[in-house]
Amino acid sequence: MLKILIVEDDRDIALGLEEDLSRHGYQVETVGDGEKAVRRSKECNWDLIILDIMLPRKDGFEVCKELRSDGIRTPIIMLTAKTHEAEKIFGLELGADDYITKPFSPRELRARIHAVLRRVSGESPATYKFGDCEVDFDRGEVRRSGRPLDLTALEFRLLETFVRRRGRVLSREQLIDAAWGLGTFVTERVVDTHILNLRKKIEPVPAKPRYIRSVRGMGYRFED
Repeated sequence: MLKILIVEDDRDIALGLEEDLSRHGYQVETVGDGEKAVRRSKECNWDLIILDIMLPRKDGFEVCKELRSDGIRTPIIMLTAKTHEAEKIFGLELGADDYITKPFSPRELRARIHAVLRRVSGESPATYKFGDCEVDFDRGEVRRSGRPLDLTALEFRLLETFVRRRGRVLSREQLIDAAWGLGTFVTERVVDTHILNLRKKIEPVPAKPRYIRSVRGMGYRFED
């Protein structure tokens, strides 16, 4: 489970972020001022820090600068209500990995989190094998026993999402964000139908899925 530190002094915003990210499978902790943010950033090995700029004791710029000066390379997404380009550039120059301007939707923040984590994790392999299937990310195709499978573009994006985040439970909302795109309205039944079709093409026994597992009340998880 990926661990995220939220640094936000507005309790309502902090609580909303904590509830949303926890519901989507992250382990989350919140702190409300810059000094605590620096201390907790050094005490724990976080996967990502969400850092507000306007904070008591130390602002987000100071926190970011101190962490980077101390050699802490944890990815940082800065939250700001300010829209001046110079301030955003300043945050990036201090070592932040991305920024997002308030107000923002939970979906947008999760998409930014996914993008930053993908970017800092380095290049992904060009291919991935499971069972008798091989996913070729560069060519955008899947082969089974050496023969190309007839997957739709949407089915390929779903499978790529599962493979890239294998071992993690993905909600239907996360799958919609990744495969259909942010802001797209798709019902859960549509997601389930596409996954059923995908299983028919990659599973040894589609009725008893080995790779794309259902997780009751939560979503799906890819296991190889």
